[in-house]
Amino acid sequence: MMWVLIFAGIALAGLITVVSYGVWLAHKASDVFSELEMLGKRAEELADLVSKVQLPSTE
Repeated sequence: MMWVLIFAGIALAGLITVVSYGVWLAHKASDVFSELEMLGKRAEELADLVSKVQLPSTE
């Protein structure tokens, strides 16, 4: 009976670890997606600025 409780405790600790890791990973993924969204906005701003640049004519 003692071994059952020990293995159940180990299994519970493993489950808590997996759930905690999943929550941490979800937060990190959210951070990455947020940074990608900001990068997209910066790329749009750069494209807008580049489109406004007028080079002198070579004639």
